[in-house]
Amino acid sequence: MRLGINLGYWGLGNDADNIAVAQEADRLGFAVCWAAEAYGSDAATVLAYVAAKTERIDVGSAIFQIPARTPTMTAMTAATLDTLSGGRFRLGLGVSGPQVSEGWYGVKFDKPLARTREYVEIIRKAMARERVSHDGANWTLPLPGGPGKPLKLTIHPVREHIPLYIAAIGPKNLELTGEIADGWLGIFFAPEQAELSLASVRAGREKAGRTMEGFDVAPNVPIAVAASDGEADLAAAADIFRHYTALYVGGMGSKEQNFYNRIACRMGYEEAAEEIQKLYLSGDKAAAAAAVPQQLIDSTTLVGTRERIADRLRSYADAGVTTLNLSPGGFSLDERITALRTAAEAVELAGLA
Repeated sequence: MRLGINLGYWGLGNDADNIAVAQEADRLGFAVCWAAEAYGSDAATVLAYVAAKTERIDVGSAIFQIPARTPTMTAMTAATLDTLSGGRFRLGLGVSGPQVSEGWYGVKFDKPLARTREYVEIIRKAMARERVSHDGANWTLPLPGGPGKPLKLTIHPVREHIPLYIAAIGPKNLELTGEIADGWLGIFFAPEQAELSLASVRAGREKAGRTMEGFDVAPNVPIAVAASDGEADLAAAADIFRHYTALYVGGMGSKEQNFYNRIACRMGYEEAAEEIQKLYLSGDKAAAAAAVPQQLIDSTTLVGTRERIADRLRSYADAGVTTLNLSPGGFSLDERITALRTAAEAVELAGLA
């Protein structure tokens, strides 16, 4: 099992630290450094900068939002980043959510599965440097009756095949991911309940006539080092992620459409998820954070000493995770660097290197 690092969103006040974190992950031998986008910083610019400041680590989009770009533009961006980084780019895609898609991009959030399938099909053609011709429900290339003609990408990516990942949550989207992608970007993944997600991914692989061999199961997992594995210290470490969990379970999307809330429900936290969402949407974010069960945090993060983290890493590996992408918690660069170094040591201790 390899380790990755997720820098999250750029522009939130820790940008200089983010470069130092990426460079430390590079030095420690981490496999990939991901960056995200929502409606602030874009991921492509950040990844170009990170690639220029690092040497060996891959850089990946987690994720490029499908409503933000046409598929051929995404193919151009992927090919450019792969070229600039010397063959180190990984393409992560996702449909985002209805609030961002319709509110920020003005793109109707409908039929996300069909849209994703079509999007990936066009990208595959473009990055294979085929002449792109496509007639679908969402995109028609070239437009009929006009001067346009099928074109092919003029530049050559370093690699013939750039790895393509999809961020998926719901069972049908997870199955699609297994069918058409090279990897899955997950969130709120508990190794003890891995089959809630991986059963659908596996079904998609089987549908495409493939096994899980070579498919990258790559969930994002927050990490914080505790002073000891005592109850009080573990609770203090878990508290670092309490507001993060409340934001996603309670505040991402609307009451009717919050995909992260649905994950918590599928994991058995229906009552807590409902309470967190009610409090968060009412504006009481502190109470929403307080309502997050510690077990939910503990099962979906890495908290504790190096030894406890090593035990948890074995659980992730046994569950089928092939790349564990870490989001180091803490309010200082030292805390985040300590988390990375502890994780690297824990991999050795767990015998996973």
